[in-house]
Amino acid sequence: MRHVYECPMRWADLDLQRHVNNVVYVDYLQEARVDLLRTHAPEARTEDLAEGVVVVRHAVTYRAPLQFRFRPVKIECWVTEVRAASFTMAYEVFHDDDQAEGGRTVYLRATTVLTPYVFAHERPRRISAEERAALSRLLEPAEGEKPAPLAPVRREGASHYPVHVRFSDVDVYGHVNNVKYFEYFQEARIRLHSGLFRGLEGLPALHMVVAQTDVDYRVPILFRPEPYDCFSRIVRVGSRSMTIEAEICDGDVVLSRARVAMVFFDTATGRAVEPGPAFRERLLAAVDAG
Repeated sequence: MRHVYECPMRWADLDLQRHVNNVVYVDYLQEARVDLLRTHAPEARTEDLAEGVVVVRHAVTYRAPLQFRFRPVKIECWVTEVRAASFTMAYEVFHDDDQAEGGRTVYLRATTVLTPYVFAHERPRRISAEERAALSRLLEPAEGEKPAPLAPVRREGASHYPVHVRFSDVDVYGHVNNVKYFEYFQEARIRLHSGLFRGLEGLPALHMVVAQTDVDYRVPILFRPEPYDCFSRIVRVGSRSMTIEAEICDGDVVLSRARVAMVFFDTATGRAVEPGPAFRERLLAAVDAG
């Protein structure tokens, strides 16, 4: 069985291209996830699952740009695995479309690993028998191997971005909300691009879109006046894409890691293109420096 949530869109969700920003999709997934857990969790423990879980990992694949509409976007979600102290959910974000394959236009597919959490004691807990039974009614086992944990980022020579936590970034439990991590990594990525392409402003702009984002959550980020550190570097450059790896740290403690695949594209045609020679030279030099 799959749960379908209709998520209202907001004009503020859009980026400069008038598409829903890649970070905002993760907020949509959170809304769908909470709605699923409130609807299907055991009646006596509804709030335990709906509001008492933490995200361990997100894997998000962006398939098509989503533009603003007054009607909600649909999110289909279900469970792919239930373990002793964690479970995995899958999502598909779409609009019904008779002209599209399968009768829908799919904008995004994603998975999330979650663990029930006792916030009063700051520790995970096991899934109860009642919760397991409820989650199992939504179970569709996924095929394929699980992705490996993300690798450490070599900080020497990496782009540095100070992560300042805003009060509004923090949830009711005092932790930075999982969606905000995507925003932090986005800001760090923009800082990296700005430094890398300095001096090439006279050339035609190099446009990029996010194709895939994987984020591992290791230690909660808390609100404080001092910034955390985010280190980002380009680790691969393909003919029409590149991969950036990043991590947020508090001294030697790694709080979160991310890997982002980006595609170079032509805004007029909406198709992937190769970067110009000057841009490619800078990108390859950045990889070689790593």
